[in-house]
Amino acid sequence: MTVAAPPAPAVASDITLRDFWIDVIRRLEPKVQRGLFITWFRNTTVLGKEEGNLVVGLPLPMFLNWHMEHYRAITLQEAQELDPSIRQIVYKVDVGLKDNPERSIDILQLFPEHKRRKLPGKQEVKLAEGIVSKILNPRYQLDNFIVGPSNRLAHAACQAVASQPGGKYNPLFLYGGVGLGKTHLLQATGNAILKQIPKATVVYLTTEEFTNHVIEAIQHQKMEGLRRRYRQVDVLIIDDVQFLARTERTQEEFFHTFNALYEEHKQIIISADRPPQELQIEDRLTSRFARGMIADVALPDYETRLAILIEKAAEYEIFLDMTVLQFIAEHTTKNIRELEGILMQAVALYELEQRMPTVKSIAEIMRKLSKDPYAADVPTGFETPEKRKATFQEILEAVSRYYSVSVQDMLGQSRVREILFPRQIAMYLGKKHLVMSYVRLGEVFSGRDHTTVMNAVEKIEERMQNDPQLLREIHAMEQECGFVKNA
Repeated sequence: MTVAAPPAPAVASDITLRDFWIDVIRRLEPKVQRGLFITWFRNTTVLGKEEGNLVVGLPLPMFLNWHMEHYRAITLQEAQELDPSIRQIVYKVDVGLKDNPERSIDILQLFPEHKRRKLPGKQEVKLAEGIVSKILNPRYQLDNFIVGPSNRLAHAACQAVASQPGGKYNPLFLYGGVGLGKTHLLQATGNAILKQIPKATVVYLTTEEFTNHVIEAIQHQKMEGLRRRYRQVDVLIIDDVQFLARTERTQEEFFHTFNALYEEHKQIIISADRPPQELQIEDRLTSRFARGMIADVALPDYETRLAILIEKAAEYEIFLDMTVLQFIAEHTTKNIRELEGILMQAVALYELEQRMPTVKSIAEIMRKLSKDPYAADVPTGFETPEKRKATFQEILEAVSRYYSVSVQDMLGQSRVREILFPRQIAMYLGKKHLVMSYVRLGEVFSGRDHTTVMNAVEKIEERMQNDPQLLREIHAMEQECGFVKNA
């Protein structure tokens, strides 16, 4: 007897795929900053669904890397919530989608802008026709920046620029790690210039925002207008210029903007996480960055950290015993944000529980936040767990078992969230307990760049400050590897 073959599954129509994509981006919209959402999801669509692959169409080649790095995991997560059969997101560039509402999604029509209360220090301001800048935080002043050996040159350079914008320190290039005070210095310099020259047009932007302006100008064929607008500014301040890497068109526009402003003796101030020669951008840009003043903002020494704590404690109007401040300064050495975070915990302890912080209570807080769980032999009144050297393979296997993912997947190239998050945990544990360098960790994880590893470790550290569940998970894996004793 011949058995009839089952009917082939129906292929979704274009309308069905379009509606599915609209449902996906409706779920994405509240999770992505509006400016980024409008820029990167405009003129996108779903081109097809094949064997578990959702093929997402992008209108321009420059969208590809951005979506791969920033939105692939979250897009897959939301798509799978709607259709569990989807296994991965595949991107395809289709320039025919640009400004074609019949094929792509009209983001502005689907998601009209709502009037929202803007948060202090986060809103933008229009300075002139078409020129938009982030508002400079008035709390950032050169006078209230704590100066020490690690940042003295950078602070002096900012003072010189503020007194004579466009002078001999042009451009001014500041570099250093996360949370060391670069943003404070950038905005403080802008505030000082405006105090001296109130009518000056001072524009402060992150590199990401500058990139978005370029993208929008390309999409609307308004590049000439963008160029004219930026040529009008008196002071251009760009934060985190290392993110120009792999953005060829943005580098091109920034190069020409830089040249035009420099020739007009307009002040340019730039920050990055490394010196110009180590940036992965065009040589012609790095050579121009290097022609001015370069100053690093390094890790603050003990005396500077203590001075920062004393200043901040005064701001919070709380009196802390000097031994407590000294203990925090001695054992919190990574950056200023971490230093202020521990101090905030001390303030909360005082305000919420009416308990005056002590060395013992601060040490306990630091242990819980995994900031310094193996603090040096300080009379804190509790046992310090013993360290044990484990292999990185043991860490990988512990993380693999805990999150039910394979070691091979963690070491591979997948950016699916179910793989990405355990990978970041493994990087964090390797850095913390085995003191592996970012470069070495990058080599282990399929040759990833050291900045990718550094960002992953920092994300885990930041999340641990506000996620008790993550703290418990990491502690469990540390116990399994023998880094801490079982409770």
